[in-house]
Amino acid sequence: MRHQDLQLARRRRGWSQQEAAARLGVSQPYLSMLESGKRPLPPRLSRKLARVYSLAPTTLPLPRNLVSTDNQALAEGLTQLGYPGFAYLRTRRRKRNPAEVLLAALAMDDCEARLVEALPWLLLRYGDLDTNWLTQQARLHNLQNRLGFVVNLARRVAESTQRYQHRATALRQLEQELECSRLAVEDTLCRASLPAAMRRWLEKQRSPEAAHWRLLTDWRPEHLRYVA
Repeated sequence: MRHQDLQLARRRRGWSQQEAAARLGVSQPYLSMLESGKRPLPPRLSRKLARVYSLAPTTLPLPRNLVSTDNQALAEGLTQLGYPGFAYLRTRRRKRNPAEVLLAALAMDDCEARLVEALPWLLLRYGDLDTNWLTQQARLHNLQNRLGFVVNLARRVAESTQRYQHRATALRQLEQELECSRLAVEDTLCRASLPAAMRRWLEKQRSPEAAHWRLLTDWRPEHLRYVA
């Protein structure tokens, strides 16, 4: 979160610095330094600020390094972000930035299909996620092909669904940016344990988009139940 955003978020709540500082449990001079950029915003305070100011999850701090996850933690993270496919789940895990959740999922060797299905939804639901951080981390961990294909799925949904048409241009730009670093190696969409026979079948049956991103997967926009 930029220091300029702190002052804007406070003013949107109609609070003075003294009022906001009391709610955050800090001093008014310290809050003033945060808003002016004279002091860095600690991650723990950033989380509290997002909660007190009722800010979007995209304002939550992002990790410097990739944090691994598992299927259960990913499901609970998606639940916290409002994914309708897991509305039945209850979790007390802290909410995470959707860009962090997306990258952690893409880095998994074997991710459940119901979780992979949710990934384009993150891009459609959170249009203001930090794509610079996302693309940099994807390249750092050689995940640009997986991310590129998920962006492609989301973009095709946006172009065909009135609810998300306003997201199509940004997703197309993100896809083009990832195109510049597309990897030549064949990969799967988080299904490393695919048997050889299934790999051969997917190589023949995958969509042109999956082949372009060199992924062995049969995911298509019409398979995504919760984005329409």
